[in-house]
Amino acid sequence: MEHVTARGVEVPALGFGTARMDDYETQYRAVEAALDAGYRHLDTAQIYGSEPAVGDALADSDLDREDVFVTTKVAGAHETYDEVVDSVRESLDDLGLDTVDLFLLHWPVDDASTAERLRALNDCRDDGLLRHVGVSNFSVAQTREAVDLSDAPILTNQVEYHVRERRDDLLAYCLETETMLTAYSPLGVGDLLDDETLGTVADRHGKTPAQVAIRWLLQQPQVSTIPMSSSPSHIAENVEVFDFELTDDEMRDLFDVTGGIGDDLAAVLGL
Repeated sequence: MEHVTARGVEVPALGFGTARMDDYETQYRAVEAALDAGYRHLDTAQIYGSEPAVGDALADSDLDREDVFVTTKVAGAHETYDEVVDSVRESLDDLGLDTVDLFLLHWPVDDASTAERLRALNDCRDDGLLRHVGVSNFSVAQTREAVDLSDAPILTNQVEYHVRERRDDLLAYCLETETMLTAYSPLGVGDLLDDETLGTVADRHGKTPAQVAIRWLLQQPQVSTIPMSSSPSHIAENVEVFDFELTDDEMRDLFDVTGGIGDDLAAVLGL
């Protein structure tokens, strides 16, 4: 498993997402399959309703707790300092864990104080309830603000990012600051799998379009990704992405799906 180093912290570059799964049994079986397939980074959130299943599947596995990096997120409904602290403790209860590796603010909230919400996460960190702090769905400007407001380093910004959903400005910021960009929905919502360019590259490598889409992300520095699936075969397939590499031309071809890559970013990425 490859890792991304962000703010001096090593995080498994490929994680397993648990959004959009309808029930506990589906969530549990998917996480169980992911751990069996070799994933060592699990992503959940309060609004997904998957924290209990993630915690139970992890507890029932043969893995040591320190071998698995667990991320969860504060729901946007928790706006005040006290609400955020209470929600962190509720997440830990649902997960059955003493501490979480990474806690994110799931969304910026217009009517709430980002400073107060981050202060709550920082105080929870000081109390040993979480190890690292981050954000999700923040713009570059909002991420810069969070960095300024947080005593703890902002480890990541988790956003939708894939071949058809570019994040050039955020990627440039992450490269500049050694922040991790965590890409959710790396396959869109399954709608990338018929993309002609992905298909051509996949055929060349004897891989699937999904594997190529994931590999494209992982070959970008400071980028991790968290594909999700409830299918054991797709879960296993999505982790088989470390035995091939895309060429520079193929990387550029995939950037070309949405208009190409700028010269400055190309230079930083070595393309």
